[in-house]
Amino acid sequence: MADNSLRLVWVYPDLLSTYGDQGNALVVERRARQRGLDVHRLDVRSDQPIPTSGDIYLIGGGEDRPQRLAAERLRRDTGLSRAASNGAIIFSVCAGYQILGHEFINDVGERQEGLGLLDVISTRGEGERCVGDVLGDIDERLGLPQLTGFENHQGVTHLGPTARPFARVRMGKGNGTGDGTEGAYNDTVFGTYMHGPVLARNPQIADMLLKLALDVNALPPTDDRWYEALRAERIASATAPA
Repeated sequence: MADNSLRLVWVYPDLLSTYGDQGNALVVERRARQRGLDVHRLDVRSDQPIPTSGDIYLIGGGEDRPQRLAAERLRRDTGLSRAASNGAIIFSVCAGYQILGHEFINDVGERQEGLGLLDVISTRGEGERCVGDVLGDIDERLGLPQLTGFENHQGVTHLGPTARPFARVRMGKGNGTGDGTEGAYNDTVFGTYMHGPVLARNPQIADMLLKLALDVNALPPTDDRWYEALRAERIASATAPA
């Protein structure tokens, strides 16, 4: 990327943008501009080609049928996979997270091939949906504070040997496997079940994506009072006695 520019791509907002996930794009864009970056944001609809020249790609959640359509089109297009091969940063949520794996169960109950950018396989849980606030500890290698988010899914995501858990839950179901894991990541590709939108609740994750894209170890400080107030409110609400 150029020294003072950031190419931000929001993938398929017409199919994958439930539970306010487009807020993730707004947060990354704002926090980049607060650091003086010239942000070029591109919202790519499902009938448009995915550019391979982006620095950060964001993918949201969606219902079962839109998820199937998105996976089919992303596999035909190949742009996102080529961008990943070029070292682009990809951050995905819920249905988008499942699409980045090897396979998931689609709306007609069939196993559908994903993009294989994360070493995960998603199935459908037999019990109740995973719904509610989640608190967790993000992998210490990423150097981030406590994770807060909201989950609403029935998927169960199993991690393969090359995928690292993004977090370990203290509250909530996360990947739904019963082992306490939440999300997955490998190099510059990240997946999580957290809505919220998750980057508004966890601005340090957005900053991590920016640092990876810029290839720097630190960013200039910003005014985080609004974000910290939101984090404190959501964490307090989640941990309050019933």
